[in-house]
Amino acid sequence: MRFVLDNSVLVAWAFDEKSNYADAVGGDLAEKQAIVPAVWPLEFGNTLLVAERRRRLTEAEAARIRDNVLCLGIQVVPDHPPHVLTEVLALARQHGLTVYDASYLDLAMREGLPLATLDERLAEAARRCGVPLVEA
Repeated sequence: MRFVLDNSVLVAWAFDEKSNYADAVGGDLAEKQAIVPAVWPLEFGNTLLVAERRRRLTEAEAARIRDNVLCLGIQVVPDHPPHVLTEVLALARQHGLTVYDASYLDLAMREGLPLATLDERLAEAARRCGVPLVEA
């Protein structure tokens, strides 16, 4: 089974942020294929950098988390700028999302896959669009 993995879940799981949902989804990564939009490496990398700057992580800890995440086999799905700047942007406007978050929703819609997210606004937009959420 494949599903779209929102950065919010991966961050909670990777940072050990007491989330039963993130733990359940993280446990599924050994058996299920997670896919993410092309923006994900930038978003996840920025999360690590911000954590370092806020002294939540050392550079060595961020590198360990990065290496662990890279071993999960998450598939990054490329996208084309015209699609992002038209359909994804319109989806973001329609649902009050960032373009980053809309890219996860758009990918789930295009691929016909469930979405794993801890972001309530994104989850609500998914429900309105008929995109199932990954159950924990």
